Amino acid sequence: MSNMMQAAVYHAHDDIRIETRPVPEIGPGEMLLKTLACGLCGGEAMAWYKKSEPKVLGHEPVGEVVELGAGVTDFKLGDRVFINHHVGRVNSHLSRRGHFTRDPFYSQMKLDPGGVCDYYRVTAQHIAMDAHILPDNISTEAAVTIEPWSCVLSGLKVCHIQPGDTVAVVGAGFMGQGFVHMAPLFGAGKVIAIDYSDWRLEQARRFGATHTINPRDSDPTEALRAANNGRLADTVVVTAPFPPAWDSALACVEVGGCLHLGAPLPPETDWVRDGQRAYFDQITVTSRYSSDHTDTYSYIRLLEAGRIAADRAISHRFDIAQSAEAFRLLVEAEKSLKIVVYPHGTPEAA
Repeated sequence: MSNMMQAAVYHAHDDIRIETRPVPEIGPGEMLLKTLACGLCGGEAMAWYKKSEPKVLGHEPVGEVVELGAGVTDFKLGDRVFINHHVGRVNSHLSRRGHFTRDPFYSQMKLDPGGVCDYYRVTAQHIAMDAHILPDNISTEAAVTIEPWSCVLSGLKVCHIQPGDTVAVVGAGFMGQGFVHMAPLFGAGKVIAIDYSDWRLEQARRFGATHTINPRDSDPTEALRAANNGRLADTVVVTAPFPPAWDSALACVEVGGCLHLGAPLPPETDWVRDGQRAYFDQITVTSRYSSDHTDTYSYIRLLEAGRIAADRAISHRFDIAQSAEAFRLLVEAEKSLKIVVYPHGTPEAA
């Protein structure tokens, strides 16, 4: 194996470069993985979310073990694995209260150097907290959804869904499709997707939406009441990161329901609520940043059991040399769901 590799590096939205970088060196307790496939995340299209530039793209990789550090005994060469890009720790105040992802330690733990590259290094802490040998019946493409849709599962855990509840999802991109698809696993009855794109609404039907609403055609609250026996939704998830979308989502929540914020607004963006209604409507507002090791474990078991049609979410496949085109498609966010990059050649080219 060469000690140099190819990596797709983000310099700006319109400047994605394929660069040659050293293959990471591993230490005791660590592993080197060959990248089999890596998904692109919508968060990478939010320029304000970038902590540093330039940066190797991708944090949703699936890998094959190609080198083991001293002391690693639970994995062997050739294992196909998923390892979360951020991992928490047990010994902190926030972690002991269940907020693993909000402990600053969590975001400091990263794959080296990223996901859209030939090889990446994982630390001993990654291996200890959130590393999984993939069952044979989970395809590599399906495994690319483990990180992002574990975040969806994490969010659904705090939505207070009761059996038979009506759940509405505002924004039917890849993450919105995940909320549509998995809400019934938490007890949802009717699942209603709301989006301005007829193409995305058609995909939502494929993922289990019982009803769809395009605000271009009808008022969402009126259409929701018409589909739900005169009531609004018991839980509304909003994945669109815009204040008007949050306002629209809040207007769709029934008294005593839950509004789940499934994506952040940019920094210093105000979102204002009517104070009296906030009191009397008794609407719970929840959010959940990322996913922890318990969410990953739950998601992989559901995927293995065939409860999640993850392969269906893969809409585009690219070779690493096409990373700029893949990122352009991600930013456009039109007729695409999960975009996957294959550093060692797409399945068709293999």
